[in-house]
Amino acid sequence: MTEAEFVARYPRLWHMAADGSWPSIQKHGLLSTFALLDLYGIEGETRNAILSRRRPQSVTISAKGLSDAVIRDQKPMTDAALLKCLGGDLSPRDWYELLNKKTFFWLSQKRLRTLLGARAYRKSPQVVITLDTASLLEHHSAKVQLARINSGATLYKPQPRGKDTFKRIEDFPLDQMAVELTVEGGVTDVAAHVLTVHRVADGKAQELWRSARAKPDDGP
Repeated sequence: MTEAEFVARYPRLWHMAADGSWPSIQKHGLLSTFALLDLYGIEGETRNAILSRRRPQSVTISAKGLSDAVIRDQKPMTDAALLKCLGGDLSPRDWYELLNKKTFFWLSQKRLRTLLGARAYRKSPQVVITLDTASLLEHHSAKVQLARINSGATLYKPQPRGKDTFKRIEDFPLDQMAVELTVEGGVTDVAAHVLTVHRVADGKAQELWRSARAKPDDGP
């Protein structure tokens, strides 16, 4: 698949973040868990627990001079399920560390809305960021990979996954649908690619920020 074909198929990207996180994201960007822990100076056993083991609950981290940051839980994924679906010689620890080096974006508004309505999130306000795919790729295509599965979920029938789950756009088959777009390390200049930011609570979306480039229907 070429980048032009990809943009034509997926002109928008979505990212769901913790309530109240937009000012920090606007300033520091959307960072991978690894990069976020570096920024906050988190070391030792706390760092190891966040990066290398399943997070059953979201984790809030703090540092002097920085707003608190929330690292999402990994409730939809378990060690037992990963042991059944991981390929090669990968361990659950390997998979957690691989995912924690990436920042994730949904390619489907329908999947975003399903996540917003999931039991773990529907009662808590969320921030939804809508991005311009072409703009993001123009600056970060070298770090972008695609996945045809939700790589952070093993619910129901865990789909096989391994080192070849994430593919460059040019290596992704044109006849397959991509589910996730990932950026290695994160997107420090994410604000330059954002079209709208909404706070979603009780099924209603409140606009927090809008780019002059946004279309009327951009958002969650």
